[in-house]
Amino acid sequence: MATSHFQQFLRDATSPAPDTDTPLGPDCLYGLYTSWCLLQGLTPQPERFFRAGMRLCRVNIHGGRLRMKGRAAADYILSSYPYSG
Repeated sequence: MATSHFQQFLRDATSPAPDTDTPLGPDCLYGLYTSWCLLQGLTPQPERFFRAGMRLCRVNIHGGRLRMKGRAAADYILSSYPYSG
């Protein structure tokens, strides 16, 4: 079976965090996904398709116990950091 776009995102940009008290929430997870897409040269899917894709990958976006990793994490953190120039 071919790896889906969303499975590749999960593999590249997230890792399990079973012991965390602060898993990624839905907005943060989608933001991480958009950063990952931009780094991959892909157009991010609309949020409703992203949510459906996460369901197909058996990820609960409201409590999936995931943390960010990799280049997409760095990009997301830097792009969401408030600018105070």
